[in-house]
Amino acid sequence: MCIVYTLLGADRRPYKSTSRGALGGHLRSRLYGRLDCPAALRAIARGGYVENRVFFADEKTAVSAGFRPCAVCLPERYARWKAARGRRAYGQTTAAIESP
Repeated sequence: MCIVYTLLGADRRPYKSTSRGALGGHLRSRLYGRLDCPAALRAIARGGYVENRVFFADEKTAVSAGFRPCAVCLPERYARWKAARGRRAYGQTTAAIESP
């Protein structure tokens, strides 16, 4: 018997897969992380988190779906995401100031 998992695609639509997701995420906060993330496991233990839990086949899919890395279990990726976000915001602000 084959187990079927539901994963979220880059378009944020669920699809069936015979492979288990490599990453978990939270639909409302739009973040993704490892399946053994301590923060996610604590939230699951408290309840409520499970209702909005989603799974991704890989990191590329999670990012394409508009999710950000978890600061707890993926601190290096989160730092890179945050730095890149700051550069974009700064660039947008500078362009707006320089526009006539």
